[in-house]
Amino acid sequence: MPSQLVCRPVSDRPVAVLRLSGTLDQVTGDALQQAVRHSLAAEPHRLLLDVSDLRVGDPIGLSALSAVACQTSDWPDVPIVLCGASPETEAAVQAAPECAGLGLAPDCEAAIAEARAEPEPPLIRLRLRPVPDACREVRQIVVQACETWHRSDLSGTAALIATELVANVVRHAHTTMEFTFGLRDGRLRMSVRDGSRRMPKPAAPGLTSPGGRGLWLVRDLTDAWGVMPVSDGKVVWTRLPAAA
Repeated sequence: MPSQLVCRPVSDRPVAVLRLSGTLDQVTGDALQQAVRHSLAAEPHRLLLDVSDLRVGDPIGLSALSAVACQTSDWPDVPIVLCGASPETEAAVQAAPECAGLGLAPDCEAAIAEARAEPEPPLIRLRLRPVPDACREVRQIVVQACETWHRSDLSGTAALIATELVANVVRHAHTTMEFTFGLRDGRLRMSVRDGSRRMPKPAAPGLTSPGGRGLWLVRDLTDAWGVMPVSDGKVVWTRLPAAA
């Protein structure tokens, strides 16, 4: 009988809780990765995985969890905590060197209460239609936020990057988008989530291509950037340097 894994989101933010039940192995690892990515795309300040009803059928399945944790270490840089693990599951996680970055909590309810008591980092979320005026709107929001967060030194760069990310959705994805702009650990972070699964590729800048240098600008002006695929589209994210 084929193994099964059920990943049920309980909440998405400010603390995301994903309840896992069934068997984690090489076959069901992909489903776990997709569910974790989906939860992380909401940019919670912590992701709790309730594994009280999870059985690790094959240690290879744990590599799926460690892989997605590594992929998201730069963005959204959200701590992932496994809670309620059975002694067998906890032993399997502790025996896997690639899972060293994952936290463990014995009680899920206590872990949820503790996470919700933590102060939330400042974060702005904005839903935008794929129209040219979205670029002007997001520029204004970013400049105002930088002033409020005492990061006016980066307002010009942040506004330019935000414009390019939003313009890319307007030009290519043509879907409603969610723009997120936040401050975490002294760094400005922003992302744009859209409903297109087409992955962006930086095009060589050319004098006859007015939109060709957008992602090159993002790459050159940020500390890190990337794309995270999710089941209903993708998230393009950036992290700015700590200082101008």
